Amino acid sequence: FVSSVVLFCEFLIYYLVIFQCRWPEVKGGAHMGEEETSASVLKAMILADTHLLGEIKGHWLDKLRREWQMERSFQTALWLLQPDIVFILGDVFDEGKWSLPQAWAEDVRRFQKMFRSPVSTELVVIVGNHDVGFHYEMTPYKVNRFERVFNFTSGKLITRKGINFVLVNSVAMEGDGCALCRAAEAKLLALSHRLNCSQQTLNHSAKSCRGVEQLPASAPILLQHYPLYRESDAECSGEDSAPPEEKSTPFREKYDVLAREASQKLLWWFRPRLVLSGHTHSACEVLHEGRIPEISVPSFSWRNRNNPSFIM
Repeated sequence: FVSSVVLFCEFLIYYLVIFQCRWPEVKGGAHMGEEETSASVLKAMILADTHLLGEIKGHWLDKLRREWQMERSFQTALWLLQPDIVFILGDVFDEGKWSLPQAWAEDVRRFQKMFRSPVSTELVVIVGNHDVGFHYEMTPYKVNRFERVFNFTSGKLITRKGINFVLVNSVAMEGDGCALCRAAEAKLLALSHRLNCSQQTLNHSAKSCRGVEQLPASAPILLQHYPLYRESDAECSGEDSAPPEEKSTPFREKYDVLAREASQKLLWWFRPRLVLSGHTHSACEVLHEGRIPEISVPSFSWRNRNNPSFIM
């Protein structure tokens, strides 16, 4: 009996729950056949804030429990849902901001085991403040080692099935002119120029767009760790949202959310169709400027909430 309970609670339960998930129906245009529509749809799975515990604050039993839960959830989701691409929106590690090389290598090894994926599923990881530190803790060394492991660069464009995804190092959107911030903003600004040129018709293309590489003419999706500026989670609802007692707590700029100015820059530069973010550990849907939706993705770790989840 005991072995049956353990088998169900630690293995089979994940299949039972995730089997209930369904990809949202995507309706193609009238000119697209069912087969063509299916082939052109990108199945993306998004999670955030895995916070793999490190050697300093992570108790071995807590590590074992949380990492088993995340690994089983992730591997079961891959097997049942078979996404084309998976995005992790930062704070992959809990102690990346201060871990020494040996501890960093061990954390990376555990991450690669837990979040292994088949060749048919692409894994894209965004940087978060726990991976490289808050702005005042962030150094070129920490950023570079994260970039080497995850092939991440702020201002990087990923285009899959005609959809443009822009990767943002939101920790570098401090706006104080630091070297890392200047470099990150310069890459983002250059990319926004390419994307905006691609959305102009050939007949109305400005002189500044001549010779610019043509990208798919679709507004991009921004992927970042910090949410864009909002006052609080007071307007957020749903079972994945913050607890009622936390919803009205004011957010601090450059700590809980991006500053107003940085948020306006990103919206102005890219005019995105969607913004996806993490960091708060709770879900929220907001509308910026009355037309640009942002979804904050809840944490994937049981350590941060008792109902971790992902979105599809």
